[in-house]
Amino acid sequence: MATVVIAEAGVNHNGDLDLAKKLVEAAAAAGANAVKFQTFTAAELAIEAAPKALYQSRNDGDGNQREMLERLELSPDQHRELAAHCRHCEIDFLSTAFGQTELELLIELGIGAIKVPSGEITHRPLLEAMATAAANDQLPVYLSTGMSTLGEVEAALEIFLEAGLRRETITLLHCLSAYPAPEDQINLRAMNTLAIAFGCPVGYSDHTLGIIAPVAAVALGAVVIEKHLTLDMNLPGPDHCASLEPEPFAAMVAA
Repeated sequence: MATVVIAEAGVNHNGDLDLAKKLVEAAAAAGANAVKFQTFTAAELAIEAAPKALYQSRNDGDGNQREMLERLELSPDQHRELAAHCRHCEIDFLSTAFGQTELELLIELGIGAIKVPSGEITHRPLLEAMATAAANDQLPVYLSTGMSTLGEVEAALEIFLEAGLRRETITLLHCLSAYPAPEDQINLRAMNTLAIAFGCPVGYSDHTLGIIAPVAAVALGAVVIEKHLTLDMNLPGPDHCASLEPEPFAAMVAA
């Protein structure tokens, strides 16, 4: 099975549509199969008092979670422009939905896969909506498992199986939810544990610096690799410093 490489643009557009389009172009030029963003409504995702994670404060300065997300939120019309730009650049448009309204928008835009982020793996109403959408549109599912127990992975997977999806259409992504993730803690053999426990394809969502970990993951059987992409690691924002710039991203794809 060929490896699917997802360029995680995420919120590295800093709320700027032109920068988001440049990330699409960079992902396509680097040879990624898909470029993925994040679709959310800040007011629905965080209360005003929610603090930033430590790495977010370190990388993005002072302020709270809501304020940061408001700066990084893209409107539905901006999503439509991005989806059209992906078609123009001949790269698959993906995005992670953090709510059911956002999921409906992405389905309308014709996303090619459902991505479940680690932080939503216990969000049953959203998972049920994702499962229904995946079954109706025959979409593959990429399920990230950062911070999860095997029991939580099993419960989430069961929702998709009950909706009628086959195990071979659901890829479980091993993930260490640290930004950046220390190489000596990533434990790539956890992919083998997931494969044996659940009988699904496995992949790896990487937050390490460099390209060694994702290349090693493919050698160990990963069929999907997700890696953050930025135009400049020194840009302000929470995720740039744990991302690859275009040239090393292309080297990762080649490797």
